[in-house]
Amino acid sequence: MKTVTGLFDNYQDAEAAVRDLEDAGIPSDDISVVSRDSDYQDETSAAGEGASAGAGIGAIAGGTGGLLAGLGMLAIPGVGPVVAAGWLAATAAGAAAGAAIGGAAGGIVGALTSAGVSEDEAHVYAEGIRRGGTLVTVRTEERRIPDVEAILDRNRWVNVTERRRAYADEGWERFDESQRPYSADEIYKERLRYQTLGMR
Repeated sequence: MKTVTGLFDNYQDAEAAVRDLEDAGIPSDDISVVSRDSDYQDETSAAGEGASAGAGIGAIAGGTGGLLAGLGMLAIPGVGPVVAAGWLAATAAGAAAGAAIGGAAGGIVGALTSAGVSEDEAHVYAEGIRRGGTLVTVRTEERRIPDVEAILDRNRWVNVTERRRAYADEGWERFDESQRPYSADEIYKERLRYQTLGMR
């Protein structure tokens, strides 16, 4: 099995990608979602009047089936509270617990690299989640990789090379678990920044 990973700037695009993956016959057990989207107010709401807790993924995903029905809360070092479901979420939770007791370190980066994601990309993905993004990770047979990538792409996945460059322009080098998680206001501003730049 191979791993295909996509970062999304908002949960709605990631949700659509998960539904399309399931409709294409990818088993829910082979898809994972990790998102910070539940603790910022969506750009379509009254965020300009003071971004605080928004509707959240729990409300958005309410009544759905498949993978999204299993979303639960998880805390990841350096990322903060996330809503997650699937095999990567379980791996990240184990890594976080290990780090907390002085065992295996790595958190979300360790979970991604152990799943076959390059360390360089894993750091960008982890930073993306920290800044309010949603990660969709899929285990699939090699022959299905083009199909999975096409589904993620048509649902507006982030170009990870361009995003790394944008982060580096700010002086960013790699994900740092010791950094505080982004606040709701910072996540909202991050969202506006990439909308303004026309980046995804």
